[in-house]
Amino acid sequence: MPQRKIIHVDCDCFYAAVEMRDDPTLRDVPLAVGGAGGRGVVTTCNYKARAFGVRSAMPGSEARRLCPGLVTVPTDMARYRTASQQVMTILRELTDLVEPLSLDEAFLDVSDITDHKGSATLMARYLRERVKREVGITISAGVAPNKFLAKIASDWEKPDGLFVIRPEDVSGFIRGLPVEKLFGVGQVTASRLHQMGVDTCGDLQAVGPEVLTDRFGKQGYRLHEMAHGRDERPVVVTRIAKSVSVERTFSQDLPDRSACETVMASLVADLNLRLSRKARQKPIHKLFIKIRYSDFSTHTLERVREQIKEPGLEDYLPLFKELVGEKDRPVRLLGMGVRFRNDDAPVTQLRLFD
Repeated sequence: MPQRKIIHVDCDCFYAAVEMRDDPTLRDVPLAVGGAGGRGVVTTCNYKARAFGVRSAMPGSEARRLCPGLVTVPTDMARYRTASQQVMTILRELTDLVEPLSLDEAFLDVSDITDHKGSATLMARYLRERVKREVGITISAGVAPNKFLAKIASDWEKPDGLFVIRPEDVSGFIRGLPVEKLFGVGQVTASRLHQMGVDTCGDLQAVGPEVLTDRFGKQGYRLHEMAHGRDERPVVVTRIAKSVSVERTFSQDLPDRSACETVMASLVADLNLRLSRKARQKPIHKLFIKIRYSDFSTHTLERVREQIKEPGLEDYLPLFKELVGEKDRPVRLLGMGVRFRNDDAPVTQLRLFD
């Protein structure tokens, strides 16, 4: 079985980050979202507040006792959802295999992605740069061979961090990992493990799976697997793919239209490879093309092109020429994709005066 490449991304103090982005006066103060009034509870807080011991789910009164200068703002879920959608859109432009866990974190399976030299580390760096530039917040990312390790890695160098656990590093990394870092190990389970003389995953490896299963039931076997760095859970996509796309960011800008057309041939090949893996049977409704110039201005164009099963360069060249016009400009990013027809959508006939 080929080695999987999993990225876990986690927005840093997400709600607070959106507030600081939209109101620069909040960036240099300890900030909590929620927690105002006598019974309010802190939803999240920035890192300046965390330095005082303020934490999520803490009563606002206790937070203000720990941090007398704490600034609180009410939650604004509409703004947070908008920012989340922007982040998830960026993630899905890289791969269709995205599993959101909440508004501010997600797993990505990039095992089959050939962009960015096929390097999950370069992909994670690219995602972090795009989110910072386009959404205005920072995300931390973890890269690893499975979901369990990727989630641990994303928390390793927070905030605004990137940590990579390569397959050959798993054994050495996992041995010294405190058992408290394992998924599902809270204070009670950790205390029971400590009573057994188990403080690290290395200690846990020395305990047989039969003993762990006897002591902890089904969780015992999961502890055994995690202690060895193993996790076979797939990235689960619950969202129906409405499009498939590929794009490439160039280390040196493409100088003109001719250079772009040369690169487009390989992009079309990458797109059809991705279509063959993900959605060959889905009926194509539209083709689209995307260009980001050296000044970071981004332009897209899409046109209805049905009855196409395997789009070719000749299908995209008219869109490209229509989008760029006659003027040569340095191009930083070039992308293309397809949107699918939704044959399962209900067809309704509206009455004239409804």
